[in-house]
Amino acid sequence: MTDKIDVENINTPGKTTRVNAAKYQAMRTAMLAVMTKSEPGDTASEIKDAAKPHLPDALFPAGATSGWWQKTVQLDLEAKGIIRRSPTKPLRFYLS
Repeated sequence: MTDKIDVENINTPGKTTRVNAAKYQAMRTAMLAVMTKSEPGDTASEIKDAAKPHLPDALFPAGATSGWWQKTVQLDLEAKGIIRRSPTKPLRFYLS
């Protein structure tokens, strides 16, 4: 059985979802390694593209499903206050 982790979503406070812990941790580590610490930050697409080379092929073969995991981790990290979004179009994110 795969280990699961509870994640939050800034858009639905108080609700958690259980997801694969290994994939979550891999994407979280990759995103935190590539994200900027200053505003306005990077777009979700830029973060995903920069994070892909840091993801293990065993979990994300050829970057498969990395977009879904990037969004899941982004929403969780926002809910936890680890990253913030800039009021720009397109949205940009940076480390708190």
